[in-house]
Amino acid sequence: MMEALLSFLFFPLPTSALVSVFALFGAAVVYLNTRPTPVRSPVDLNQQTIGIRDGARRIAMMEDEELVTCHYDDARTLYEVFQKGKQASGNGPCLGWRTLGKPYQWLKYKQVSDRAEHLGSGLIQKGLKPQQDQFIGIFAQNRPEWIISELACYTYSMVAVPLYDTLGPEALVYIINRADISVVVCDKPPKAETLLDNCEKKETTGLKIIILMDAFDTALVERGKKCGVEVLSMAEVEMLGKDNLLKPVPPKPSDLSIICFTSGTTGDPKGAMLTHENVVSDAAAVIKILEVAHSPSPADTTISFLPLAHMFERVVQTVVYHVGGRVGFFQGDIRLLPDDMKTLKPTIFPVVPRLLNRVYDKVQSGAQSGFKKWLLNFAVERKIAEVRQGIVRNDSIWDRLIFNKVQESLGGCVRILVTGAAPISPSVLNFLRACLGCQIFEAYGQTECTAGCTFAVPGDWTSGHVGAPIPCNVVKLVDVEEMNYFASNGEGEVCVKGKNVFVGYLKDPEKTAEALDSEGWLHTGDIGKWLPSGVLKIIDRKKNIFKLAQGEYIAPERIENVYVRSSPVAQVFVHGDSLQSFLVAVVVPDPEVLPGFAEKLGLSGSLEELCKKQEVKKAILSDLLRLGKEAGLKSFEQVKDLHVHAEQFTIENGFLTPTLKAKRADLTKFFKPQIDSIYARLQ
Repeated sequence: MMEALLSFLFFPLPTSALVSVFALFGAAVVYLNTRPTPVRSPVDLNQQTIGIRDGARRIAMMEDEELVTCHYDDARTLYEVFQKGKQASGNGPCLGWRTLGKPYQWLKYKQVSDRAEHLGSGLIQKGLKPQQDQFIGIFAQNRPEWIISELACYTYSMVAVPLYDTLGPEALVYIINRADISVVVCDKPPKAETLLDNCEKKETTGLKIIILMDAFDTALVERGKKCGVEVLSMAEVEMLGKDNLLKPVPPKPSDLSIICFTSGTTGDPKGAMLTHENVVSDAAAVIKILEVAHSPSPADTTISFLPLAHMFERVVQTVVYHVGGRVGFFQGDIRLLPDDMKTLKPTIFPVVPRLLNRVYDKVQSGAQSGFKKWLLNFAVERKIAEVRQGIVRNDSIWDRLIFNKVQESLGGCVRILVTGAAPISPSVLNFLRACLGCQIFEAYGQTECTAGCTFAVPGDWTSGHVGAPIPCNVVKLVDVEEMNYFASNGEGEVCVKGKNVFVGYLKDPEKTAEALDSEGWLHTGDIGKWLPSGVLKIIDRKKNIFKLAQGEYIAPERIENVYVRSSPVAQVFVHGDSLQSFLVAVVVPDPEVLPGFAEKLGLSGSLEELCKKQEVKKAILSDLLRLGKEAGLKSFEQVKDLHVHAEQFTIENGFLTPTLKAKRADLTKFFKPQIDSIYARLQ
């Protein structure tokens, strides 16, 4: 054998053969030297959690049972976190905005901190107190002044109360009265006019000051005077504070920071009271998980387009401020988000599954021919094979040939993408992990535990679960007998206990007692299952369930998550009640996909015309039933018929909450004639 090797090495080869050998050798050397290092995981991926007392589990990366409360010992409140970010960034860019498609402009950390002190001092000059029972309403879309207003509260131990800019007048009245809000900071005059409407009707008697970020005319001032409300510009309140600057009155970790009113799908909003420790610990726990692989740094930029009144967005920004990173705001129009992404080039991208589903559909619909579909699937398989080995990159040959366009649509620099607020299909998640070439983490939680309570760890590229408990909390499952879920089988209602769990609902001890038990466990209303690797899978919903006439329990959101994967379907609402033996649905078609879908049926026409055609309805129903069967839905979980509706469910038309959840009661009421008609016809 040695002689054969020597003869190969020293026996003269033809020049062309030598060139080929050296070329192959060179290619091998380049590949070995440029092959990315697999992502390290902070835990053993086969045993990500450790069981502790009372049947609870904690993440295995922690050396003991002590829960994370902060990332830095000297940054235990949101005020201190921002000051830490100012130091870490070297007073670098902090808040960015753009108008009319122009480049981003930036406020530096010190400018933001100074303006917050000026605004806070100005509020105190107008009679407010630097104390915990002083609640300040913020009624604005995402923009730098939102953060300045919030930071002004934290600088002087006041409490921020976000108001969704899509809440109706009734909810606004309820929140202002419930929280005794005397000052509201608004972005635009129409919002101030809405507030004044309520004052004139004597529905809100405690509101005394409205502060506007944008310019307004004197008529608004005069209108305010008539109902006892002072209308001021943010600039003049800041100037007043600058001329009468007061020393900051920083809060304690146990002090309230924000009261986040959950939008709710039914009933009045509930004001979840969150302390500084709640928010800081949640952000610190996320940093702890990420720091093994891709720790956030001052070089990071995130784009802010999810509602700032939503704690998911608040925690992502808190992570960024921790490390001195940048936050760039979208222009305010979701249709312009792609242009904002390309201009800002964010590295951290918080997103909801609804948007990711659109990205997935766009890429899939772009592969029209059979060859293009084959090539796309082949490239996805090659990239997924790398992802399963822990290799995450966007510079492979497949990225250059196939995925470059979709990556550039997100700015081309995204390295951390976090999805939350709703479940995402495993097939979509796997596909996007391949084509986006960045780390995608699925998180799970709710406002009452600040935002996240579980998080997929780096290196775990499996899908169909929401990861392990984050280091600031532990999780346990409790029996739900009426649904046949038992903790002894590793199934039950998800309960959370830790530093990020809220202190209760504002002035609502009854609702607080429903959510928090006597031992401090938050009962989420979601049904979870521990998988063999120690990660949590959300399998059902205790809330929003109903019985059919034959006594079977139905979780409509689970069925909707299956059906929404139908290519011609953009949105779906599944309905049933205890007087009926089967389910029905309302489907909103994808306006870009439906024409092509109908064309294959030999049909044409406008979107509205196609929605009325029986052939279209039958074809969509057939596709839904196919998907349901593939997903293992039982026969009683499949819809029997549906109504096709042309208009999308949106926040503006009242069918979605600001966190993009379906308002089931409102949808049921609106579509009652169509639903009743289906039941009458099929019975």
